[in-house]
Amino acid sequence: MAFAALIYLTNTIEQNLIHHLIPDKQQIGTLLQEATFLQNFLEDSLQKDNEKVERLESQIRDVAYRATDIVESHLVDGLLSKSESLQLVESFVTFNEALEKVMEEIHSIKQEVMKVEDEIRIRDLRPRTSLGAVSSKPTLSGASTMVGLNDQFEEIRTRLITGSSKLQILSILGMGGIGKTTLAKNIYDDLSIKDHFYIRGWVTVSQEYDESKLILDILDSMKMLPDNMRLQATSDKLKGLLHKTLSHTRYLIVLDDAWDKKAWDDVKRLFSNDNNGSRIILTTRLEQVADHANSCPPLHQVRFLNNIESWKLFCDTVFGHEGCCPPELDKIGKQISQNCRGLPLSIVVIGGLLSKAIKTEHYWSDILESLHSTLTSNDEQCLKVLSLSYKHLPHHLRGCLLYMGIFPEDSNISVFELVNLWVAEGILKPIRCKRLEDVAKEYLLDLIERNLILGGKKNSMGKIKTCKIHDLLRNLCVRQSKKEMFFHPTYWYLLNKLKDITSRRVTVLPHKTKLDLEAETPSSFLPRSFLFFSWGKFPDTIESSNFRLVRVFHKYYYPACMSFAWEQLVSLRYLYFPTLDNSKVFASVYKLRHLQTLIVTHIGGEDRSIMTSKIWEMQELRHVVIKPQIFLDPPASAENARENSIIVLENLQTLTKIENFRCTEEVLKRIPNLKKLGVYHRYPLEDMNNLVRLHKLEDLTYEFHGWFFPIFNNLSFPPSLKKLTLIGCTLNREEMEIIGWLPNLQVLKIKEQIFPGSKWEFKNGGFLQLKVLLLDEVYLENWIADSIHFPELQRLVIKNCRDLKIPSGIGEIPTLQSIELFHCGNSVITSAKQIQEEQENLGNDSLQVLIIGEYKQSTSMEYCSPSGSWPSVNLFLRVEFGPIHDLLVIQPSRPSCSIAMQMDSLGINNLPIKLFMFYFALMGASDVLVSVLCSGDLVLLLSFWCT
Repeated sequence: MAFAALIYLTNTIEQNLIHHLIPDKQQIGTLLQEATFLQNFLEDSLQKDNEKVERLESQIRDVAYRATDIVESHLVDGLLSKSESLQLVESFVTFNEALEKVMEEIHSIKQEVMKVEDEIRIRDLRPRTSLGAVSSKPTLSGASTMVGLNDQFEEIRTRLITGSSKLQILSILGMGGIGKTTLAKNIYDDLSIKDHFYIRGWVTVSQEYDESKLILDILDSMKMLPDNMRLQATSDKLKGLLHKTLSHTRYLIVLDDAWDKKAWDDVKRLFSNDNNGSRIILTTRLEQVADHANSCPPLHQVRFLNNIESWKLFCDTVFGHEGCCPPELDKIGKQISQNCRGLPLSIVVIGGLLSKAIKTEHYWSDILESLHSTLTSNDEQCLKVLSLSYKHLPHHLRGCLLYMGIFPEDSNISVFELVNLWVAEGILKPIRCKRLEDVAKEYLLDLIERNLILGGKKNSMGKIKTCKIHDLLRNLCVRQSKKEMFFHPTYWYLLNKLKDITSRRVTVLPHKTKLDLEAETPSSFLPRSFLFFSWGKFPDTIESSNFRLVRVFHKYYYPACMSFAWEQLVSLRYLYFPTLDNSKVFASVYKLRHLQTLIVTHIGGEDRSIMTSKIWEMQELRHVVIKPQIFLDPPASAENARENSIIVLENLQTLTKIENFRCTEEVLKRIPNLKKLGVYHRYPLEDMNNLVRLHKLEDLTYEFHGWFFPIFNNLSFPPSLKKLTLIGCTLNREEMEIIGWLPNLQVLKIKEQIFPGSKWEFKNGGFLQLKVLLLDEVYLENWIADSIHFPELQRLVIKNCRDLKIPSGIGEIPTLQSIELFHCGNSVITSAKQIQEEQENLGNDSLQVLIIGEYKQSTSMEYCSPSGSWPSVNLFLRVEFGPIHDLLVIQPSRPSCSIAMQMDSLGINNLPIKLFMFYFALMGASDVLVSVLCSGDLVLLLSFWCT
């Protein structure tokens, strides 16, 4: 990982130069220049398989690691040192001497690099374009086994034969080894395809792409290349011959395993379009290449095989098409095929191994036990195919891909966590005017498009929320990472051996994980990251000084590290831990001056610890996620003598879930770049209108759980808001219209809310950009809306609602894709079905209605009509009148027994009360009959809890 090591080194130097923590800027500046030179060499080198380049990469990685250790150790020791000035001078001399030795090594490597560059420059004089991989070209004369591809085969064949008469390009997309070539080959050789297309040609696009050779291969596959032209024809003559051959005839050309958009751009002009139904198939692993070439949407993405298909392919490979598996091998054979995880190439590789070996249960058990090592070490065919994607990755993506191997198999990896881990690790190359988080997300999308990482769930805004990596690719990452000393997998009980490893990162995996725990070369143990996926305790044999350079503690159970001196971890950038006692953490967390991401998960019930106000002095903070709710005590302005003494957290982007967060002007001006805010309140928020000062806020969650539902005055939100979640609030019509006119709002989630008068009506249009609307446990009977109110709505999600009726006008929204109902009452379900039926009668069959579960009466909140009967309880009673609009609240006060309450007895029958909220505690003793006599649009809410 030479490039990642250099990025880490340059990031470390540049950040500390900014903070004036490096005394000798001239010498360190020279180191920075040399590191940048080596970065450029690695990025510009096209000869990725050149042995000299590979040897140089290893040397560059090692010297970059040593240089980083010297610089970081000096910086950290200086920050922690309490020594006399004479000792500090001696330390500085030692630092300079060590750095000079490293600089001599770097200079020597640089001279060798310059020689290799000259060699590469000479070879680059001949015309070619690098496409990044060697493709596995099929043997066109042989038959290809096609299992699990029949449905895809029929779909593509139909698309090729029917449809437009214009020339169309169909892209087949999928990861390496998944069956793209097999699928294309079977289509290419199909009798109906042969009958339909008069000329067929197949060419594999190689890594050393050469346009003339590509044309030669196409003509050769079509048997249209005269012998006298094979060696003598110029590029122009070959182009002319290909164009003449394809003109005025229906043809099919397969461009297999393309790796670069330029390959398509160079040859597409050679294919004539005579409006006779000609077709081109392009297979690729890269989504951007598929999108670029495809003219016949949608893209066709090849899927993984299921267990039944995997077993059939396995048996066909081991025993032949007519053979079958012996009964004694059936069970273990199925386990082997399932462990190939649906990847056809791995099934064929293992099947080929077993077809040549003795077929006994003992031998197959050994194969099952060593399956992963077979696929990643012993079988060069599988390794070569899977490693192609890694070897030909751009250098800046290699570290990010290898990082995926840190996580346990089959993990659904949080994109939020992954992105912030990459940022904290210092393996991202900064791009001017872009936040590192945005750079990381671009890298992730690039890897997904290359089919090296699989996208998982998406959030309500359509962005990828989770991702994962196929097991076989993960195994490749683990093997390559050990070779590159990128990370080291281990178990808790083996942590005492950490002193004997050289890897920069340690991942502690569950015991069930199979590891290849080879001993590494002993070295000084100065790790940068610990990622824990199993809980335990650090052994006493590890000295605390080993952790002074650690940047990452991921999912580290806090009691296991209670003995740590947290103030010593001055390099820590990322801290994510579950804990039983937040207070002990927050008492010292502010000492982590470089901390960027803080994620705290409480695992022992409710904890309402108070975070010290000194957290506002942590200027490097980027993301703070604390669960459950923690009271954040921001510093008062009186603490600062001058206005310019206020510390502004310029980097802070995420702040959730914070209890009773004060939205005062003094607080908000400290977090001007906040993008996501989640607040939790037990008391009404008086200054919520100040949120308009957060000009970059995109995602806001406001959750209220107090004595009564808050009604806001002067409600105001920043126009930048894209997602708004309101829980336990009450908004009147005017306030809802304010939300409706937010210019960028795409997602609105309303939970546990009462609409005054149980009515939601729009006077004007609104929600012009809204794509997702969620209503969860809301009290709303009369909803009046039509298509002009949600003109861009795509998803309507309703949960736990009983009496709601969806307006029929919602179905007329042209962009609406789905109505999703979860545990709703009959009126909700009936209205949704009516909308779907109306749209089907109008010819709109695309609207999907999803219905899951039945409505269940909530145990924490109950809505009743005024004439309904009420539970019998003992009652704490206190009556409050206004002055909050038209709200009457009855709250607990003092014990009383057998109270019969009527509205007229309280003297409030004639008051203009529209919302009556009545809280009571279940004591389980005497009976109390509560009856309410009312008229008009009065709504009664009962909310109860156990005491």
